[in-house]
Amino acid sequence: MHAPHPFPTKEKTKKLSLLFVCLGNICRSPAADGIMHKRVEDEGLSDRITIDSAGTYGGHAGGLPDARMRQHAMRRGYELTHRARRVESSDFDRFDMILAMDDSNYDDLMRLAPDVASQKKIVRMVSFCTTTHWDHVPDPYYEGASGFEKVLDILEDACNGLLTEIKNNRL
Repeated sequence: MHAPHPFPTKEKTKKLSLLFVCLGNICRSPAADGIMHKRVEDEGLSDRITIDSAGTYGGHAGGLPDARMRQHAMRRGYELTHRARRVESSDFDRFDMILAMDDSNYDDLMRLAPDVASQKKIVRMVSFCTTTHWDHVPDPYYEGASGFEKVLDILEDACNGLLTEIKNNRL
């Protein structure tokens, strides 16, 4: 397990806001968004945590998540209805934590961040994994069914770890 990340100090009454980011915002980040939404809802924390996702590339803007990811996610009880969008400069002000799916996304976000304080909000999604050991969330776009299942396994683990950290450190 990786070292825990400090969360920004905020008033307990203010919502914690999370932004999941991958390349096109059609596979990994909307899946993380859907998984985390369900986890937060199941824990009764929807009034305390805001969740969204975006991509570093805007070519899929407005589109639904990849049909294969939606299908695999639905089998696990996650409905992915998010519409793809590109990361915007205002996201660095709107979100407390920006979670990158891989090193390329992480590096792109670091370049897009307007200042050092914004860079400190960027973390790797896999740093919250507790049962799987990956250095990134692989892009399943060119993989078969097993690639989508692997990504969902990693994201479920990371979302569970992230929610545990939030509950232990923020609530």
